[in-house]
Amino acid sequence: MAPDKLLDGLNQAQIRAVTAPTGRVLVIAGAGSGKTRVLTRRIAWRIARGETDPNRVLALTFTRKAAIELRDRQRQLGLRDRVPAGTFHSFALSQLRQRWDERRTVPPTLINSKIRFVARICRPPAGVELTDVVAEIEWARARLIEPDDYGAEAHAAGRVPPAAPEFIAELMVDYQKEKRRKRVVDFDDLLELAIRDLRADPDYGAAVRWRHRHFYVDEFQDVNPLQHALLSEWLGDRDDLFIVGDPRQSIYAWNGADPDLMNSMIGADGITTVNLRDNYRSTPQVLGLADTVLEAAPGFTAPGGTPVEDSTLIGHRHDGPAPTLTRYDSDRAEAVGIAEAVRLANAGGYRYSQQAVLVRTNAQLAIIEQELSALRIPSRVRSGPGPLGSPEVKAVLGAIGRQGIDLVQQLEELDQQLAEEPRIAPDSDSGSGSGSDGEPVATVPAAGQLERHANLAALSRLIHDYLTTEPVPTGPGFLAWLTTVNGSDVEGDDEAVDLVTFHGAKGLEWPVVHVAGLEDGFVPIVYATTRAQLGEEMRLLYVALTRAEQSLNLSWSAKRTFGTKSVGRDPAPIVARLAAAITKVGGSSITPDWRSHIARSREAIDSGRGPADEPATPVGADEIYAALRRWRERKARAAQVPAHVIVSDRALRAVADHRPATMSRLATVTDLRPAKLTRFGPEILDIVGSA
Repeated sequence: MAPDKLLDGLNQAQIRAVTAPTGRVLVIAGAGSGKTRVLTRRIAWRIARGETDPNRVLALTFTRKAAIELRDRQRQLGLRDRVPAGTFHSFALSQLRQRWDERRTVPPTLINSKIRFVARICRPPAGVELTDVVAEIEWARARLIEPDDYGAEAHAAGRVPPAAPEFIAELMVDYQKEKRRKRVVDFDDLLELAIRDLRADPDYGAAVRWRHRHFYVDEFQDVNPLQHALLSEWLGDRDDLFIVGDPRQSIYAWNGADPDLMNSMIGADGITTVNLRDNYRSTPQVLGLADTVLEAAPGFTAPGGTPVEDSTLIGHRHDGPAPTLTRYDSDRAEAVGIAEAVRLANAGGYRYSQQAVLVRTNAQLAIIEQELSALRIPSRVRSGPGPLGSPEVKAVLGAIGRQGIDLVQQLEELDQQLAEEPRIAPDSDSGSGSGSDGEPVATVPAAGQLERHANLAALSRLIHDYLTTEPVPTGPGFLAWLTTVNGSDVEGDDEAVDLVTFHGAKGLEWPVVHVAGLEDGFVPIVYATTRAQLGEEMRLLYVALTRAEQSLNLSWSAKRTFGTKSVGRDPAPIVARLAAAITKVGGSSITPDWRSHIARSREAIDSGRGPADEPATPVGADEIYAALRRWRERKARAAQVPAHVIVSDRALRAVADHRPATMSRLATVTDLRPAKLTRFGPEILDIVGSA
C-alpha cells in the first residue's frame, strides 16, 4: 500500500503521530481517540516507506488478545509480512528458548500454580490467605524490590501487607531458593532471566538487539519497572521507540505498574510528544461527566508539578441524553432498578449486548445478575468468574452439593464465619496491634481478604433467598435453583448484558452503560488511603465512565446487605460533583428511586405526618392484585417453583385490599413468615406504592 493511502481517514493529530520522525515518540492517546489505529498505521507507514524491516519489529502489548488484534489490523492494511506482536512475557520466553537451544540446555519447568508451589514451602499465619501472600510477592518482583527492602517500600507505597513484612520478606527468599532447587521458573523469572542474559554476555546482547530494532509499546502507562528494565535492555543505546498510552487511564499501580515511567517522559528533551484529544466514542455529556471525575483525581500531574497537558477530550459525537444519577434505598432496589432500566433500554432499541453494568468489585455482581435473571434478561460476567466462580465460594458450593449435607447447617456455619470481619496482622509500627491506651488499633483489611469476605457474603444472601422460596430446601436443590437465578443462559451468550468490574471494562465500550454502587467504600475502595491510591481510584472511575458511547446511568444504595448484615451506606465523595455536573448539562442531578418515594409518601399519610408531595392517581384493589400476581409469576419462573410457594393468593389479596405502606403494616395484614417478609416485603411495598 502507498504510504499516503495509510493516512486516509486520520485527523491532524493522528497524522502527526503516524508520520513523526524516527526517534522516541510518545503518543498520549485519550479514551476513544483511535489509539490502536494510530499504532497499526505507524508500523505500516514506516514499512511502506522502507524505513522499517517488518521482521525487525517488536510490538509489545499487555494481552494476547491485543496482540492478535494488532496483527489482524496489519493484515487488513495489506501487509504481506507478519509483524511480530506479543506480550513482554511471550517475547522473553522466545528469547530464552533460543538461548537454551543454542547452549543445548534443558529448559526449566514453568510453574503451573504458584499458589500450590508456595503452599508446599510455607504455612501462613492464621487468617492469612496464600493468594494474598503470592500477590504481594508478585508486586515486589514487578517493582524490582529486594527482600531486605520490602517492608520499607511497602510502607512508602501505602500498601497493607497480608502478613507481617518480615514474613513476606523471608518467604521471598525461600521462594527463590526452592525454585532454583527444583529448577522451575515463574512468569516474573522469564523477564529477569532475559535481562540477566542480555547483561551477562555483550555479544549475545548485541545479537538480540540486531534482531529487534524497531519498538512499539501499547498501554505504556501500565508498564512496571521489571518490564521497563527488559525494554531498556532490548533497546540499548538506540532511540527507535514508539509509545502509546494515557496517564488518565493508569489503573494498575496496585499490581506493580509505575505511571511515572510515562509521566516523566511528557515534555522531556529528545522526545516527540503527540496528544490525541479527539474522542469519537462518547457523547459530549458523557465526556463532561468523565472530566468532572478526572478533575477530582489527586496528583494528576507529572513529576515536578507540571500538569498533564490538555487533558480534556474533544467530543465528536452528536449530543446525547444527559446522564442520570439515582439514589436507591437498598442494594436490592438498586439491582431491580438497573434490571428495569436495562429492559427499558432494550425496548427503546438497544440490544442486550449493547449494554453493560459496571461495578467496582466482583462481589457486587451476584445480586444484579439475579434480578436481571428474574426479568428473563440474559447476562454474562466478563471480568473473571464473578463471586460464584471464586475459589472460596466454589469450595462451599462443593460441600453443599454433596448428598446428605444439611443446607441450613451449612448456612449457619457460613454466617458465623461472616460475622467475623476480615482482619490483618498488625503492622510493624504498632507491634502488638494496640494503641497506647491498650485499646485495639483499627486496621484496614487487605484487598484480597475483603473481596473473599464479600464473595462469601453474596453466597450467603443467595442461600437465604432460596430458603424463602423452597419449602423443603436441600443442597442439590439449591445448586439447581442457583442456575435459574444466576445462570446467564436464558438466551444465547451472544445477546447478553455484560457484567463487568471497572478494571475488566478497560478497552471495552458499549452504547449504554449502567455504573452501580457509587458508595463510599467502593469508590474509592476502602483500602485506598494514600494520595496516590485515591488518585488511581478516580482514574478507575474515569475509565468506567468513558466506556459509555451514548447513555450513562449512575446509581448508589443507601443500604447494602453483606451476608445477613444490613449496613447503611454513604454516597461516594465524588457523587456531589457528579450531581452538579449532570445538572449543568440539563439532566436530573438525583433521579429519585420513585417507587420508594411513593411508598414513603403513603407511609407519611398513614401515620398522619402530612400529605405526599406527589400523590399517585388512585387505582382499584383489582389492579393492585393483578400487578402483584404478575410480579409473583416472574419470581416463580425464575425460581422454577409453583407461584403459591412465593406468596399465597390470600396474602396478595390482603395486600391489595389494605394497601400497606410499611413493613409492620404488611406483617399485620398478611400471614407472611418473617423470612418472606424480609425477602419480598420491600418489593411488595414498591408495587403497592407505585399503583
